[in-house]
Amino acid sequence: MNSPQENTKFLENLNEEQIKAITLENQSALILAGAGSGKTKVLTSRISWLIQNQITSPTGLLAVTFTNKAAKEMLMRVTDQLPIHTRGMWVGTFHGLCNRMLRIHHKEVNLPETFQILDSSDQLSAIKRLMKAMNVDKETFPPKEIQYFINGKKDEGLRFINVKPYDPHSKRVNEIYGEYEKQCQREGVADFAELLLGCYELLKNNISIKEHYQQRFKHILVDEFQDTSELQYKWLKLLAGKDNFVFAVGDDDQSIYAFRGARVGNMQDLEKDFKIKNIIKLEQNYRSKNNILNAANAIIDNNTNRLGKNLWAASGDGDPIRQYVGISDYDEANYILDEIKMLHRGGLNYSQIALLYRSNAQSRVLEHAIVSNNIPYRVYGGLRFFERAEIKNALAYLRLISNKTDDNAFLRIINFPTRGIGARAIEQLQDQAKKNNCSLWEAAKEIESQNENIQKGVPFFVRLIKNLEDEIQGNSIAESIESIVIHSGLKDHYLKDKDGIDRVSNLNELVSAAVTFINTTEIENEALTLVEFLNFTSLESGELQASAGDDALQLMTIHSSKGLEFDAVFITGLEDGLCPHEQSLSESDGLEEERRLMYVAVTRAKNKLYLTLAQSRMLHGQTRYNLPSRFLDEIPDQLVKKLNSMKKQDVILSTTKTAPRSESKHELKIGSSVAHQKFGQGVVTGYKGDEKDLAIQINFSTHGSKWLLMEFAKLTLSLIHI
Repeated sequence: MNSPQENTKFLENLNEEQIKAITLENQSALILAGAGSGKTKVLTSRISWLIQNQITSPTGLLAVTFTNKAAKEMLMRVTDQLPIHTRGMWVGTFHGLCNRMLRIHHKEVNLPETFQILDSSDQLSAIKRLMKAMNVDKETFPPKEIQYFINGKKDEGLRFINVKPYDPHSKRVNEIYGEYEKQCQREGVADFAELLLGCYELLKNNISIKEHYQQRFKHILVDEFQDTSELQYKWLKLLAGKDNFVFAVGDDDQSIYAFRGARVGNMQDLEKDFKIKNIIKLEQNYRSKNNILNAANAIIDNNTNRLGKNLWAASGDGDPIRQYVGISDYDEANYILDEIKMLHRGGLNYSQIALLYRSNAQSRVLEHAIVSNNIPYRVYGGLRFFERAEIKNALAYLRLISNKTDDNAFLRIINFPTRGIGARAIEQLQDQAKKNNCSLWEAAKEIESQNENIQKGVPFFVRLIKNLEDEIQGNSIAESIESIVIHSGLKDHYLKDKDGIDRVSNLNELVSAAVTFINTTEIENEALTLVEFLNFTSLESGELQASAGDDALQLMTIHSSKGLEFDAVFITGLEDGLCPHEQSLSESDGLEEERRLMYVAVTRAKNKLYLTLAQSRMLHGQTRYNLPSRFLDEIPDQLVKKLNSMKKQDVILSTTKTAPRSESKHELKIGSSVAHQKFGQGVVTGYKGDEKDLAIQINFSTHGSKWLLMEFAKLTLSLIHI
């Protein structure tokens, strides 16, 4: 038996609220743990306290995390605190624990003991194979769309027999779901979604098994509770029953995965379902300075239905938050790089500096500035812009058109998007090229000339490339890319993909890259323009991408930054339409989710926080003008040092569009900030018509883009500083 002093050793250096949470008597609890408040330490110390005080045995509790890394870290910390073996403990992810339970009870769910788990790519292959056997057209029913549907319904807890189709198309999709389930049963395999649904049904339909686990696991601990889905919460409720205790640690202000099925309302349901008497709030932050925390508090306070907390630190206020408004996205990027170089000269490692952005497409301009300054960098949780599959695919079409002997480009796109050219056909093509000592293109042309009326396979591909070549003749590079993306089928292909919107945004950004290249590059021979651009893209994806562990700038989306921390953080592109993202404004709870994203971004910074935006930004090959992000207005002025305070109407902006002469009469330039009685504040983005019938296009912060007749618009010039 350990001494009382040993019993409390792991409670040293903890604050009052942390100790209160760790030492709770037998009761369910909701620990509202703010960013940087030491939640992992609280969770592991709770496990140690329960075991040390013989409230439960190591095998009498179950702990759920969201990553295998977090589960391993939890077990490692427990063994550091207690002299116990963790081998028999049930600590892991939802999928890991469900897999363990299903293997024990495989007979009850009609699976073999040695059932195989299908990862995402294996599942997609299985769906494609099934659809071929069912003679289902892949164009009408894209396999990825089917995969998304199946996993979505399983996450909702619905088998195919429970789904109610609403039209012939959805009926056919559901039939594929039904046949897919039969195929998995027949082959003895389970996908990731099946692990959770199968385990939920196991407990729901087998009272004796449910009671066995309820008696065994009296204490259930859950990390990152705000990220649980509806089905995960239902499984936890079945496991806990009426008499067991749930210790949930989470932060409703950091719930940013609604697109993955996370349901922030689970936290409030837990409070009600488990009759939680009081919520313990961990508000002392051990990561950031108070200026940063106060900004985060002020932003998130604008959300409704929060459980509520207020972060604070004992480490002082720190430096003011710096805000910079660039004239353009390139000006914004250049400012960021100047600051980074200064920070590095001051002794800060590159790896302690993070550049955050709302969407992946924003990384291109930043990457260009980084490469130009010869600074090593790493795109965390993703690929560099010019290495992304959709970009490489689009460029491969350009490469083949410009150089018919480029076999690598040929092989990359001959069957992408899919056009019925199998591995055997490609192999025969390669044999033919080798025999004739020619390029794959020449070999393909020979096949095409012999099969003039065939509308598929290799002949179709050859004609597609010829048509694309004719289509872009005389076009600019930007126009050529736009044409290729559409007529090759790339855009339609990606729009059917689960992550399609992000990929299409990247393709649009490639158009912007081409426009910028032409505007900023001196080219002596116009005929070499396309070649020079392709060379530029290769150089931009050079060798500055660092490996994990190297000292390098960290670039990432805000979503990818969750759980990380850095000495200095730059949050870029803080404009309405980007952050918050324009798509969120039309979604229920969309703006609140975006605000939680901003909260997560701000709380990644330990010592220095930079907020940057651009007055004009190249999007989809066109210069756009956006209002500053509404989140900037939510930060108290005393926390922010504004490095420039330009007035929109005083800035002369370059644009491909020319305003009519009557513009000066109304004192409105493109980029001017105006106010409307009904629609509120907006930015002038364009004009059309003549002096007598002049219409003005305005991007309003709350009502989107609108065309108004100047004569009746009754606009006033806004003098708001940004």
